[in-house]
Amino acid sequence: MVDYLYDGTFEGLLTCIHQNYYGDRASGIYPEQGYQGSLLNRPVHIETDEDRAQAVYRGIREKISEGALERVYRVHLSSHPAKENLILQYLRLGFRIGAGVDSLHSDPAVLAVQELENKVSMERHRLLGLLRFSEIGGILFCRVEPDHDVLELLAGHFASRYRNERFIIYDKRRGKAVVSENGHWYISPFDPEKIPGFEHEEKLYQKLWKTYFENIAIRERTNPRCQRNFMPARYWKNLVETGCSDI
Repeated sequence: MVDYLYDGTFEGLLTCIHQNYYGDRASGIYPEQGYQGSLLNRPVHIETDEDRAQAVYRGIREKISEGALERVYRVHLSSHPAKENLILQYLRLGFRIGAGVDSLHSDPAVLAVQELENKVSMERHRLLGLLRFSEIGGILFCRVEPDHDVLELLAGHFASRYRNERFIIYDKRRGKAVVSENGHWYISPFDPEKIPGFEHEEKLYQKLWKTYFENIAIRERTNPRCQRNFMPARYWKNLVETGCSDI
């Protein structure tokens, strides 16, 4: 029994999928960082190989579907601790029966990835409406702590929306950020300590916005349960109107 270990990248995962078919059948696939082995399985590190990853990428698209490829990618962005093995089981089934795999909604392998994809997509959808930017030294700055690794799914939308602006969306949980200027963006490690404090004018606008938020509400129609459904409480600390203004 062989456990394949990889570097945590999507290309690394696809390389392991390739090895599963052209080498020893994998008992499981795991990120190398944090791996805890067992006496029953032999760990084998798989070096990421762009050519082999591309072969699997094309294979998913051509032998299963374009939708399956996007689904696998979004599941890989999730924070589920067993996501690699859920993807492995899904692809084993998909390569066997083709595009019809996604109609098998009751199959555990299919159901698991569909539910995870929905969670990632829902978080992206929520954050598109919840992100709040503040101006720091001429740069729009936003801090977020998503459950899933959705920065890349947010980047294109905001790069198009703020095409003539410079902005940073900082994922505090993962220590990285989307950095965009004039519609061009990239993702890199990020250290917020290098960002100066909020300018006086920005702090004033934040205070005014909080005051507006608190006073615009009709007290008799306040519905905390409905508010939490549309704006989950775990996001509040990074919103100007409900959280703090400190980075």
